[in-house]
Amino acid sequence: MARKALKLASWTSMALAASGIYLYSNKYLDPNDFGAVRVGRAVATTAVISYDYLTSLRSVPYGSEEYVQLRSKVHLRSARRLCELCCANRGTFIKVGQHLGALDYLLPEEYTSTLKVLHSQAPQSSMQEIHDLFMSFDDTPLGAASLAQVHKAVLRDGRTVAVKVQHPKVQAQSSKDILLMEVLVLAVKQLFPEFEFMWLVDEAKKNLPLELDFLNEGRNAEKVAQMLKHFDFLKVPRIYWELSTKRVLLMEFVDGGQVNDRDYMERNKIDVNEISRHLGKMYSEMIFVNGFVHCDPHPGNVLVRKHPGTGKAEIILLDHGLYQVLTEEFRLDYCHLWQSLIWTDMKRVQEYSQRLGAGDLYPLFACMLTARSWDSVNRGISQAPVTATEDTEIRNNAANYLPQISQLLNHVPRQMLLIFKTNDLLRGIEAALGTRASASSFLNMSRCCIRALAKHKKKNTCSFLRRTQISCSEAFSLWQISLHELMLRVKGLRLPSWAVALLCWLFPAPH
Repeated sequence: MARKALKLASWTSMALAASGIYLYSNKYLDPNDFGAVRVGRAVATTAVISYDYLTSLRSVPYGSEEYVQLRSKVHLRSARRLCELCCANRGTFIKVGQHLGALDYLLPEEYTSTLKVLHSQAPQSSMQEIHDLFMSFDDTPLGAASLAQVHKAVLRDGRTVAVKVQHPKVQAQSSKDILLMEVLVLAVKQLFPEFEFMWLVDEAKKNLPLELDFLNEGRNAEKVAQMLKHFDFLKVPRIYWELSTKRVLLMEFVDGGQVNDRDYMERNKIDVNEISRHLGKMYSEMIFVNGFVHCDPHPGNVLVRKHPGTGKAEIILLDHGLYQVLTEEFRLDYCHLWQSLIWTDMKRVQEYSQRLGAGDLYPLFACMLTARSWDSVNRGISQAPVTATEDTEIRNNAANYLPQISQLLNHVPRQMLLIFKTNDLLRGIEAALGTRASASSFLNMSRCCIRALAKHKKKNTCSFLRRTQISCSEAFSLWQISLHELMLRVKGLRLPSWAVALLCWLFPAPH
């Protein structure tokens, strides 16, 4: 009897093993889809990273040159392990890794530079099941992201479309992955009390379900297109609702080069400075005036081209899954804060930073927001562009002040977290284009702040006289900014010094 049972068990094991090998070799079965494999891999990676930090830095004096060099090596090893984990577990892990990789001036450079590759190493899925809907369908994706990939196709009526298709199993795995991340973050916090990254889990919990609903993305696209319709340089692809679902989104196909591709712009005679100005205007309008902000402006989601009809430069805004809706109170405080930073009113910088949750860490908050040193903030961020030395200093400080930064991120309003990410992504584009922190970009921000604050004041008064006063004050402030912008251009000309001094005296900078 025992021999028969053993024989049966052997044959059963062989059959299961053969079935597993067959399914795996034919791509029907992927070990990455098993919860135990994903959990085990995440737990093991977290344990190895924690052990590395605990043991490698223990015997070295804190703050010494040796400590800084060794910490950089540990950061790099840990970032590579984290990147490997994200690539192996895919889906939600890649999405969170991309978020971390975008925080250039908030996390150590070893992490951001390593995790940036996740934007180009997203998984690809087979699209065989939807081929029959189209006259032709290009199997090679135009782009593959953490949650979906995009293909070019032609409908049976001849229209060329972009088809965004969600990866299989992402929806089912996402909630379990977030729960796993939450447990691991809490476990790490027990070992490192200064490690406060629960904000990252909270953001993933809130935003991931919205990003996985492609109908929500379509509605966001139509809303922002309507909201910014007065910008003739902006193109938002049209949504084809009749064939769209929660997991498949059909859009008008629009081609262009990535916004950080200077070579493409030079080949197509597109003015880099003009694109940078347009991008600044667009985002200032979203943040300060409308409070509805596209929060994933990495280069793959922002394309540029010359309009086929007019020949004018055009920005194409893609991927509308992640938007931050700002409350009116937050938006107005943020307007006041940026006005104070631009015109170097340090008392109000402190006041509005603290209103936004920075507390006593308001100098760090101002530096994080502007990606400038505290010395530059005090001298005036619009007075001089950022230097390579200052940029290096800011990046190094991200490692030195990591506990304070994580504490701050845990205390500011949740709306601020995606704004930080958006700011850093936009700064990355400006750095690639060589237009970082230009005076004109700050003046455009200031214009939007003035308009937003005036609109709020007019909305809250019934007096015709008071509304007229507000409108006149708004017009005068905008006129002052235009004069100041003119003065900056005049200073760039080779005029005699006495002529520049006279013009500066006649038309001082606005406050």
